[in-house]
Amino acid sequence: MKKLLILLAALPSIVLAAGGNYPLDKAPDLTNDMAALQRGAKTFVNYCLNCHSAESMRFNRLADIGLTEDQIKANLLFTAEKVGDPMKIAMSKNDAKKWFGATPPDLSLITRSRASKAGTGADYLYTFLRTYYRDHSKLTGWNNMAFPNAGMPHVLWQLQGINRAVYEESVLASGKTEHRFARFEQVQPGLLTPIEYDKLIADLTNFLVFMAEPVRQDRTRLGVIVLLFLGVFTIFAWRLNAVYWKDIK
Repeated sequence: MKKLLILLAALPSIVLAAGGNYPLDKAPDLTNDMAALQRGAKTFVNYCLNCHSAESMRFNRLADIGLTEDQIKANLLFTAEKVGDPMKIAMSKNDAKKWFGATPPDLSLITRSRASKAGTGADYLYTFLRTYYRDHSKLTGWNNMAFPNAGMPHVLWQLQGINRAVYEESVLASGKTEHRFARFEQVQPGLLTPIEYDKLIADLTNFLVFMAEPVRQDRTRLGVIVLLFLGVFTIFAWRLNAVYWKDIK
């Protein structure tokens, strides 16, 4: 079953793209939580890196989230030989295109590329990975509220369980009947509780945010230092200007 899901994950329409009007949930900001980022890295390597590469990211950058080289080698180095190697997959792009019609998208910059007026890329991914539901009319047997008719199946269904979408009928002013999504209903529990699953997705989403810009925290700290310097410099410049012009009328 696991191998089947991995293969289905590389179907031609796998590319994550916003396609529905489902409101995006706000993703928790855990980018400063090293433990959360480490858990997200574990989930990414075990569930995503089978089909999706992240070639702009090297394994040794995981040291930025508190992992040692030995920890990376022992627990996360499954698709490379050295910690300095990029996060590639064994399947070549040519083979993926030949077998499935398209190459599974690289996830290095997925959170930055999915930002929209409706929310950030993190909000989109957080919502996308939590709104799968069973739909037997689809080839994969799954559908998604954030991305209707998504080609990627629910590879985390064993953790979340199986949900079905419940719709309610409403009569419009024109007299037409409209079916609107009301809620999800769990028909089979997963290995995790809903709260535990949401936490896992939050960790994974924040790791994808980190992976899209590993130097974000350094850039933020540097920006604060520069602003403080400019503030202090402005005070000195202002006083110097006052001294320079005090005798000039």
